[in-house]
Amino acid sequence: MQGTQTRTSKALRVTGVVGIAATLAMVSSTASADSDGGVFHQVHVAGQFAPPTASTPWNAVTYDTNSVPAGSGITVSKYADNTLTVLALAVSGLRAGHTYGAHVHTKPCGNRPADAGPHYQDRKDPHQPSVDPTYANAKNEVWLDFTTNAKGDGAAVSLNHFKFRPGEARSVVIHEHKTETGPHTAGIAGARMACFTLPLSPAN
Repeated sequence: MQGTQTRTSKALRVTGVVGIAATLAMVSSTASADSDGGVFHQVHVAGQFAPPTASTPWNAVTYDTNSVPAGSGITVSKYADNTLTVLALAVSGLRAGHTYGAHVHTKPCGNRPADAGPHYQDRKDPHQPSVDPTYANAKNEVWLDFTTNAKGDGAAVSLNHFKFRPGEARSVVIHEHKTETGPHTAGIAGARMACFTLPLSPAN
């Protein structure tokens, strides 16, 4: 009975992440004890895109204001325990009716699109940039591709059976088009349109 209750409580938390992603307008990061003795980590971060030249500090930067207009919004919510990581992404005010690629990257956003580094990989491809489907896939990386509606709103959820290494998952990057999966092109999604810095993996 206790095992059933534990699985139920985890399922409820995971379900909650999905709902929070569409509505949250605050920043928080918490680590708490799980009911079965483990530790789970939750992150909920909302941001508003601005160009890197903006005078005010930003955690969400757009490099292409046609695809990701200044003032458009993003929210990312995360739930993770010792074996599972769930990310939910929601965006608003982007280009309508367009399919974007989106992935977790290893470094924070910067003034240049390349500053966010490569995709986070649970098993690191020894050959970089990684375009081998053995490594560049939705199970070994975190892919959050989405298609916007007529208002430019979109959402995606990713479930991965790993947890981030400390300090190695630092941003979500929105790309030009849907992520490719074929040999020699796996993981490619075109130019980096925008980037969102957030604490997906605790420092320790």
